[in-house]
Amino acid sequence: MSAPLRLHREVVQPGWVDYNNHLNDAYYLVILSHATDALMDHIGLDAAGRERTKCSLFTAELHLNYVKEVKGGAAVRVDTQILGLDAKRLHIFHTLHVGDEADAAATNEQMLLHMDMTGPRVAPFQPDVLATLEGIAKDHASLAKPVNAGRSIGLPPKKG
Repeated sequence: MSAPLRLHREVVQPGWVDYNNHLNDAYYLVILSHATDALMDHIGLDAAGRERTKCSLFTAELHLNYVKEVKGGAAVRVDTQILGLDAKRLHIFHTLHVGDEADAAATNEQMLLHMDMTGPRVAPFQPDVLATLEGIAKDHASLAKPVNAGRSIGLPPKKG
């Protein structure tokens, strides 16, 4: 049975919380960025892979939804789903959870660009990295689209 990747866990650090002992909004993204780093490691773009290929991933766009509060000292995990990819781009969705809770504390959708760092310029994925991503994407194709995927910001239309 298909499931999102479960590659990252960490503990909310004391310096990441506000005066209410809530995870500060910016640090949600720090945790989610660490999860993207874990994904990079998983697909072969770890430090050694980046050095060997002179390639990396850059974030082109992201959307972050805060769903519920996270307290200081909480153990959190991030589940990652690949929503799509092409030769040069990777569309992912992270769901942040407190501990092993099923309900999301935050969601994060990202569009990542594969970069040739000698330019830098957008470039096709290396064949081994692309093959790994395609395998994961094929597995994730059977998963439901996450609830917050594809959202945009805007006020609802005024009635009347």
